[in-house]
Amino acid sequence: MDNVLKNRVLLVSAATVVLLMISIPMLAHHGTNISYDRTKAWTKKAVVTEFRYANPHPQLFIDITDDKGSLEHWGAELLPNPAQLIKNGWGKKRSEEALWPGTTITVTIAPSKAGGTVGLLLKAVNEKGEELVPGGGGGGATPAP
Repeated sequence: MDNVLKNRVLLVSAATVVLLMISIPMLAHHGTNISYDRTKAWTKKAVVTEFRYANPHPQLFIDITDDKGSLEHWGAELLPNPAQLIKNGWGKKRSEEALWPGTTITVTIAPSKAGGTVGLLLKAVNEKGEELVPGGGGGGATPAP
């Protein structure tokens, strides 16, 4: 009987360690406030160059003209995963059709804290004023400087 109890304790302990090992990277991955600065979010018109409907998060690639007239290539991560998008009626086909290369949209992006031309897509609106890919990550922002 002692061996059975010891085996159960060992099994529960091992399972706990495995769960902790799995959960720590997941928490790190989902720390978007660590990676992106929502206080410096900006809104601009953009032209879609590519949309990747992928796990764990879809990605939107866009071209933006900065205030000096220079073209910038940006990459933005979407906060919802494909399963969440599907739940809200945004399957792969609908997303790719709405975000077809060459489509003009207005985006709100929280830039990366590390710098560069990457960020978190907070909102995307088409020329008709319809919000695209719902659950982007949260609302409006001030225009880019």
